[in-house]
Amino acid sequence: MERPGLLEEGQRVTVTEGELPNSYYYTIDPSLAMSGNIEFRDRLEAKEGTVVGIEENHRGFYVTVSFLD
Repeated sequence: MERPGLLEEGQRVTVTEGELPNSYYYTIDPSLAMSGNIEFRDRLEAKEGTVVGIEENHRGFYVTVSFLD
């Protein structure tokens, strides 16, 4: 996530899956945040989750989403 205020803890979100030659990546709709590359064996089964944390550091904002609902 690039700037504060786009998401809140407790907010329900959906993700879109993208495929690369050797991995997947996920984008919180509508293009609010993006994951790093995820190995094929760790592919998400659920596409909806809840924001459980937002953390800011010198590199930007990091969003944690729980898909265990």
